Amino acid sequence: MQKERRKEGKKGIMAGFEILNQSENEITIAIDKTTPAFVNAVRRTAVFDVPVLAIEDVYFTKNSSALYDEIIAHRLGLVPLKTDPKSYNLPEDCTCKGKLCAKCSVKIILKAKGPATVYSGDMKFKDPAIKAVHAQIPIVKLLEGQEIELEAIAILGKGKVHAKWSPCHAWHRGGPEFTFTKEADAKAVLDKIPGDVVRKDGRSIEVKDFGKWTDAYEQMLRGAGVEVKNSETRFILYLESWGQLKPAEILTQAVGILQSKVKEAKI
Repeated sequence: MQKERRKEGKKGIMAGFEILNQSENEITIAIDKTTPAFVNAVRRTAVFDVPVLAIEDVYFTKNSSALYDEIIAHRLGLVPLKTDPKSYNLPEDCTCKGKLCAKCSVKIILKAKGPATVYSGDMKFKDPAIKAVHAQIPIVKLLEGQEIELEAIAILGKGKVHAKWSPCHAWHRGGPEFTFTKEADAKAVLDKIPGDVVRKDGRSIEVKDFGKWTDAYEQMLRGAGVEVKNSETRFILYLESWGQLKPAEILTQAVGILQSKVKEAKI
């Protein structure tokens, strides 16, 4: 288990971060000794304040497809792009003052002739480090004689401005706490819950893998007389990345941004 300790607030509110489960695009963490407000602040910061690249402007030279320019531009804007936030500035923070220089924007070229299906992987980026997260997202289908030619510009942005700049989906819940009442007869139910999901010890139970834990298990336990409550001091945060950044990167940036906001509030 990896653990990270951070302090927030004037009174020194301690929040313990413990990674419970991690994969390429998902991470599940426990945040201990904290409040619902703090956990929700981390969640909102991750979804709305961590910047990623997305296509903002599209300039068409040719488009004889069946789709209007606006529809194709909208589809392009929603294509997740691999992002290196250290290599680019937010336009409003760039030295070019929002004029979209190479430090805050990347140019993209897309050319195709039919018959063909144009995919996100057909886009050519001026910066080779940037690419579509998924190369097989359909953009438009071209028939014989149809063609498309355009130039697009991708910039860093935040999810609070538009959902295309949101790097992830995140949600949280209170950690489940179980109490076996005298009337509880949960043995049959516990036998139905896989051993890799929970740790069972007589009349006690502890969730081992929150990635596999579902509300159905809680309903089964309640039906057998076990009291299930959500903790008010220990929370489980689930974060699923769209692929622009790794889940751990999003979480690290979110906590850093939140700390910066706290410092600004103190001034």
